[in-house]
Amino acid sequence: MSGMPSDANRGRAVLIAGPTASGKSALALALAERSGGVIVNCDSMQVYADLRMITARPTPAEEARVPHRLYGHVDAAINYSVGHYVADATAALDALRRSDTLAIFVGGTGLYFKALTAGLALVPPIPADIRAAVRDRLAQAGAAALHAELRQRDPGAADRLRPNDRTRVARALEVVEATGRSLLDWQREGMPPLIDAAAPRVFVAPDRAALYARIDARFDTMLAAGALDEVAKLAARRLDPRLPAMKAHGVPWLIRHLAGEFPLAEAARQAKLDTRHYAKRQFTWFRHQLGDWPRAAPEAALDVLLRGVAH
Repeated sequence: MSGMPSDANRGRAVLIAGPTASGKSALALALAERSGGVIVNCDSMQVYADLRMITARPTPAEEARVPHRLYGHVDAAINYSVGHYVADATAALDALRRSDTLAIFVGGTGLYFKALTAGLALVPPIPADIRAAVRDRLAQAGAAALHAELRQRDPGAADRLRPNDRTRVARALEVVEATGRSLLDWQREGMPPLIDAAAPRVFVAPDRAALYARIDARFDTMLAAGALDEVAKLAARRLDPRLPAMKAHGVPWLIRHLAGEFPLAEAARQAKLDTRHYAKRQFTWFRHQLGDWPRAAPEAALDVLLRGVAH
């Protein structure tokens, strides 16, 4: 581990990504016990205090085996952003660097990993009325029309985006509309990467059929462990359904079951299906956005990381 970067801005770190239910947490636990490292959450739903069961957060017994950071530290009423995460991860990494402790980032949220390794644009908050107006135009006119508008107002950003990339075209347009500046300008002035480009990393890639079976079995285990009661307590808070915590996989379906819309078996079936679709999107996102990451089957991933840490 002596060859890993430890300069003033970048701490020693390992990155473990992969689709939901791929065995990432067990891998991180095994690596932490071998290396004396600390596990740092990189999953956007496991930050919420209200969602231990339904997000398969590490259990109290697992947390007792090695130190964990950034799990369950955010209230469900908070719209926790990538910017919030980078600030929290910076503080965690700084503390671990001071004690020369390996940080083991693990999770399935691609945007968090991209922010850690590529930096983050410091774009001011977009006013709700501007965001709503851009999304309305997107729904009515389509992505190609918005891309043509973007080309008039911000040709540099338009050149970097595919005309059919709905999310990014809308984002670039709302930024220039709200700030009068290109998203590219904000990105150039943003936060630098927290993690060195040479840090060991792996994308855990199980066989799809085995992964889907794990997803189904894990949801049944969540229910047996009390996930329905957990969701009932969350629903009783009557939070805005648009908040991220209210859209965690399984939460909307279980809330609808609690409201009498579905039998529990049907809510569970739909939740499992949603989670499978999400896992498929995770594979696709990482392939396109972080395609240089080494991939490994769950049983081989630990060896991949140990080789990387040793160098």
